[in-house]
Amino acid sequence: MTTTVATPTLTPPSEFSRILHVMRLHLVNRQVYIGIPWLILGGVFVLSLIIALLINYATGDPTGSKLGMQYSWAVISPLWYLAAVAVLAISQSFPFALGFGVTRRDFYLGTSLLFVTSSVVNAIALATLALIEESTDGWGIGAKMFTSLFFDGTWIANFFVYSVVQLGIFFIGACIATVYMRWRVMGMLVFWFGFALVLVGTIALITLTDNWGPVGGWLVAQGTVGIFAWLLLLVALAAFFGYFILRRATPKN
Repeated sequence: MTTTVATPTLTPPSEFSRILHVMRLHLVNRQVYIGIPWLILGGVFVLSLIIALLINYATGDPTGSKLGMQYSWAVISPLWYLAAVAVLAISQSFPFALGFGVTRRDFYLGTSLLFVTSSVVNAIALATLALIEESTDGWGIGAKMFTSLFFDGTWIANFFVYSVVQLGIFFIGACIATVYMRWRVMGMLVFWFGFALVLVGTIALITLTDNWGPVGGWLVAQGTVGIFAWLLLLVALAAFFGYFILRRATPKN
């Protein structure tokens, strides 16, 4: 008489669960994506209110700060930190994830999903704060932080602009990091030299053909949402090239 022992079969995790695993890997320290950016923003907000009160006191106008603070971009202060986060997400987390058997595709998709989720959630909060700031006439003192230049439209428009700005910071920063992971210092030198060459060449072409007027008119015709819609195309290109560069990247640590 023989006894048959059933061998349990292990179901491999689905692709979506692997992508979520990469997100959880990034969020081991949640303060990096959630706590610190809003701590920076909160500190800058308090400083902006103090500056607005000082301007009002100096001008003798209870809302005298409204015009000058229209050009304050204090609201984007956390973005410089997020740019560093995007670079570190590739340069440090990528080798760590590969050590756990995560594929390059799953890593990039999980990282991208985290970037998109973080950008959308932050944009909802910032657009809501902009709406509150507008409805309270600058928190009652004419302060403008969340409704400064480019962020003074409707809730939907502000949400779109804030989303594109953050997605740009994340994906362009990550794309630059993949260039370094793939080609190291030489790749970075070629990248920045090429970027500077294209930028200076474009400025020179517009200047020599005396087309600054038409270019400025085209930008005005696009409006804020239109301009950022074009920037969203640049973000998509950065995400696309970042993925294909990372597929051949080999971490050395």
